[in-house]
Formats: sequence, C-alpha cells, structure tokens
Amino acid sequence: MKIKFIPFLLLFFTSIIGFSQNMQDGFTYLETGKYKQAEIFFKEILKEYPTNKTARLCYGRAIGLNGKSKKAVILFTDLLADYPTDFEVKLNYAESLLWDKNYAVAKVFYEKLLKENDQSFPALLGYANTLSNLKKFENAIIYVDKALEVIPGNANALVSKKYMRLGLANDKVNSQNYLEAEQILKENFTDFKNDKDTLLNLANLYLISNQTEKAKETYEIIGKNPVDKLTSLNGISLSYHLNGNDKEALKVSKSAFDLINKNTDETLKQLTTERYIQALIWNKKYRLAKEEINKLVIKNITPDNWILSLRATLNIYKSDFKKSIADYNLILKKDSASFDGNLGKANALKASGYFNDAYKSAENTLGFYKKQKDATNFIKQLDLSFTPYLETKASYSFDNGNNEAYSYSANIEVPFTTKFKVLASYNYRTTANSVNDINANSNNFLAGISYQLLNNLTFKGNIGVTSSQAETTNYNQLLADFSFDIKPFKLQNLAIGYKREIQNFNAELLDREIVQNNYLLNYSLNTNFKLGWFTQYYYTTQNDNNERNLLFTSLYYTILEKPSLKAGINYQNISFKNQVPTIYFSPSKFNAVEVFFNIIKDENVTKNNEWFYELTAATGFQYIENDKKQSTYRIQGKLGYRFSERSVLNFYGVQSNIASATAAGFTFTEIGLRFKWYIFKQPLYKKQD
Repeated sequence: MKIKFIPFLLLFFTSIIGFSQNMQDGFTYLETGKYKQAEIFFKEILKEYPTNKTARLCYGRAIGLNGKSKKAVILFTDLLADYPTDFEVKLNYAESLLWDKNYAVAKVFYEKLLKENDQSFPALLGYANTLSNLKKFENAIIYVDKALEVIPGNANALVSKKYMRLGLANDKVNSQNYLEAEQILKENFTDFKNDKDTLLNLANLYLISNQTEKAKETYEIIGKNPVDKLTSLNGISLSYHLNGNDKEALKVSKSAFDLINKNTDETLKQLTTERYIQALIWNKKYRLAKEEINKLVIKNITPDNWILSLRATLNIYKSDFKKSIADYNLILKKDSASFDGNLGKANALKASGYFNDAYKSAENTLGFYKKQKDATNFIKQLDLSFTPYLETKASYSFDNGNNEAYSYSANIEVPFTTKFKVLASYNYRTTANSVNDINANSNNFLAGISYQLLNNLTFKGNIGVTSSQAETTNYNQLLADFSFDIKPFKLQNLAIGYKREIQNFNAELLDREIVQNNYLLNYSLNTNFKLGWFTQYYYTTQNDNNERNLLFTSLYYTILEKPSLKAGINYQNISFKNQVPTIYFSPSKFNAVEVFFNIIKDENVTKNNEWFYELTAATGFQYIENDKKQSTYRIQGKLGYRFSERSVLNFYGVQSNIASATAAGFTFTEIGLRFKWYIFKQPLYKKQD
C-alpha cells in the first residue's frame, strides 16, 4: 500500500509559504495523486534551486510514489546526510524504505523514530504499515490504534487498519480458527459498512469452513450493489456446488453468464465464463463444456492459464488424466506458482497412480500457499491411503437349513512405501447344524504383499494355511490368493487372479474337506453418461472332481451423485459338471435375474463425527434346472459412524433367499459389526510424532 501523510504535508507546506518560488501547483499535484506531473514540476524547480530542502523532499516523494522507489531511497539518503537531525527528513526516508519494500530496515528505523517522538502520527502509522507488510498483523493493529489516538478518524489510518484485519483474518483462516477470523472481519463493518473487500473475505471464510448457507447470504449482500451482481452470482453458484446442489449451481451460473455484454469488465467476464463452464462440468454436461472451452481456445491462439485449467478439469472429470496432466504442465511452464496448476496436477497424478509425483505437486502448492486447506487435505488423504490399519469384523449368520455360524476376522495392511505393502489376515469361523448335531470350526491365516509394478498394474499375493476341526476329521490345508489389478484404459478396471480356499459355509462342508481352486476375472467399465457395467467370472475346480462355472454381470445407472443412488439389473449363471445335491447345491444350470436399487453415503468421503450408510434392495427370479421360476429378494444394509480420520465403526446385515453355489438353503441371514482403525497418524515412511 502507498502511504501518504497528508496532515504532515500540509503542516510542512505551511511552514514554507514564505519560499520565494511559488510551488503551490506542485503541492496540488502531490495531494491529488498526480505524481508524474509533480515529478516534472519539482524537477524543473530543482534545476534553479538544487539545494532547496522543500523541493528535494517533494521531488523525492513524487518519484517514490510514481514507482521509482530505489531512486527515492537514494535521494532521501542524501537528504538525511545533509539534515541528520531533521525529523521530517527522517520520516520521508523511512517511508521511502516502505516504497522499496525494504521492510526489515524500515522496521528498525521506525523504532528509532518512535523513541524520538512516540506521538508522531506519521511515525506510528508508518511503523504499523511496516509491521503489516511483515505479516505481524496483531502488532500492526496495536500501532495503528495508537496513530488513531493521535488523529482520531484519520481516513488513511482506518484504511490501513482494514487491510491489517483482512491479513490477520486470513492467517486465522489458514490456521482453521474460523470463529476468530469471522469476528475480526466483522470488526471492519464498524468503520466501513458492507465493505466489499471484507464481505468477499467473509464469504470465502464461510466457503472454506463449509458454512455454505452463510456464504450464499453474504454473496447476496454483495449483489445488492448492481456493479457487483456478477461477483455475487458467481459466489452463490459456488456455494450451491459445495453444498451438493449442482443443478442450482448451474442455474445461477447460467443466469450470470447470460448477463455478460460488451460493456462487462474483462476480469468479471472471465470469472463468470469460468464459473459457468465449471458448473457444466459439475453437472456432467461434458459436451456443452467442451464446446464452450473450444470457443475460448479459438479466440486465444495461445490459451491463457484459466482456459487450460478448465480443459484440464474437464479431462479429470472424464478420467482422461494424460490430457489433464499435459495441460497442467503447460500452465506450470507459464506460471510455476499457479495454484490450479500445482494442485490440479497433484489430483491427476494421484488418479493415474503416480503417488510420489502427486506428493511433490501438492507440496509445491504449499510452498507457494502456506497452510492452504485444499492442498493440506490432499496430502492428508494421500497419507491416509498409505497409513497402516487394522480392520476387524465379527458376524453371526443362519439359514433355513438350521445352519448357524459365528465368525471373527482381522485384517492388517502395512504400507512401507507408496508401492509396497505387507498384508496379513486371520479368520476364525465356527459353524453348527442343530438338526444333524454337527459342529466344525476353522482357523485361517494368510500373509502376503501388494506391489505396484506400474502406475496402472498392481500385484497382490497371499499365502497361508487353514486348520480345521470337523466332526470326523481334523486337517490342515494350503490357502492362496493371487491377483493382478490392471487399469487397461480410462474408466476401466480388470482383475485376474487365482484363489485356493476351503468350502466352510457349514459344518458338513468343512467335514468333507472340499478344496476349491478358483480362477477368476473381474471387469468393470464406467462411462461419462452415468451407465456402468461390472462382470465377474469364476472357473472352479474341486478335489472331489467337480467343476463349477459362475458368471455374474451387472448393468447399472447412476441416478444421483450425492448421496450415490444407483439402479440396475443383475444376472447370474451357475453350472456344475457333477450334481451332488445331497452334499451341496450343485445344479447343472442355474440362472437368476434381479433388479436392484442401491443408495450409499460413502464412508471414505464422510466427515468426522458423521454417519454413513448403505442400503441395497433387490428382487427378481431364479431358475434352477428345469423347475419353475422362483421369486427372489435380497436386502442388505450398513450403518456406521466416523469417529475421526483414523477410526470408523459400522453395523451391517443381509438377508437373501437367492440360492448360491455353496448353500442349498433359500433363506440366509447375516448380521455383523466392523471396526477399522488406522494404527498411526501417518505413513511409516514419514517421521512419526
């Protein structure tokens, strides 16, 4: 901020009225901010009177306020040498240091001035502004208040205090002390009613702290001034988006976009266009967003960074991460400090599986924007992905074949790097049949690793043993689980694997020691038009010389995003080479079709101290061999609570009358409790607190 001590100048100018040369025009130029004219005026004066102190002071102020700060410092340094005890010269020298942004030296010099005269208004205000520029806002406010005690209501001091409050509030926001920041900002309204700068900062505070309704109300106040209508609508649109109402966000943004005309300020035009295209992207109107971006690219042979950022954002939403990263690189080539470039690239790299590079981009963001909330949260969430955790589950199940089972499992995952993890799991299951009076139990232990071979290819391998105690036999068997998880193309996932397991659904099956070798393939396809497709195929060989083919496929449509609401149709086909119905459900042909609805509030996006849930309801028909069709139903649900970033707890339950490849009973029920706890606060490869 340029500082002008007008009261001081008036006093100073009054003291030199007797000067023979009429300099009133020059004084007027300085007072009215016409620094170029003042510079020319006093330069001419100095040609005739080169040693005149007044002319030298005024010329120094003119060139300093006209952007020639270094030249002004030199001039006032010379004046100080000529008049070492002149307080007015000292004040001007100190102010020239501020113009030159030499705040550390200015601070020391102002402190000396205040020892000479602690009631000097220019010294107090200059020192306050120096502290403000050094980001010492609390002390700056103390000294601007002292200046206002000397000259109450001084406009320059009040403006300075406003910006000091804005700076202090911003520090509080960065430290997430939102209530303090809000109180500090509202203090500005005492001196500046409905000040636009303060309202914008207040609205931003509400957005950052997820007080979206308050943000919207604040933007509405801003919009009462017709000049700020577009700014208001752009902010209201963002408020709706952050509150999960993207349809209303687009509606408001479109109304702002339609207000653009040839008289619209270029910056406002850009911001409004940007918000409208963002709103199109939020609503998955990708074709329209692309058309608008292409219009901008055509008008700009070398697209500005904001245009590149929009195109990169569109490609992130479309999962075209390579194109997105390319655009972010172009942005950073032009501006290495770009917030959108650094954090946007971090998001694209993370989604592409380049986790170490994602860390670097996010840390670059914080290098330019200290404590920035989005970048801080990004790193926090990335850390959470690689923090060791323990997950335990206890369940009770029963069916209409009088089978009951109790199960307890524990899984642990310990990442040592972003690529390498150690895995381990334990499961205890005890099952009984009250009719046959058969009991059995099993203890399964598996240990293995997960390793990211390529950014889109991960290997998981577990090997272990099961120890089973059944009615007529006790035995140990090898367990194995190997898979390759692949992302072959955008929006697609493929898993190929092998799994060796023991049939342990009920006590009788455990007693028979049936070993299954499963060769499996999972494939999922998402689209940009809300359709999704998942397919699973199992080919299983068993040590009783039986074989099984199992195909499951699901086609679904996303109706809502938040919470996620999907509806679709499932189809399942099972066939066994040999039919052994007295031992286990093994039809030569089995088909099932169902329609389902699924609603989810994902625990991974649930905030601390909030509930999450999931509910699936399905109904359809199943066809066993050549029998008549039978109606089916399936209900499963989950209700949980996130206690903190490190712990979640949920109950779950499922009931179904759909036949399975292992259960002959048509009604099966299971209820359980699950707890997940992140053992440490951060990954092992980061220093622990």
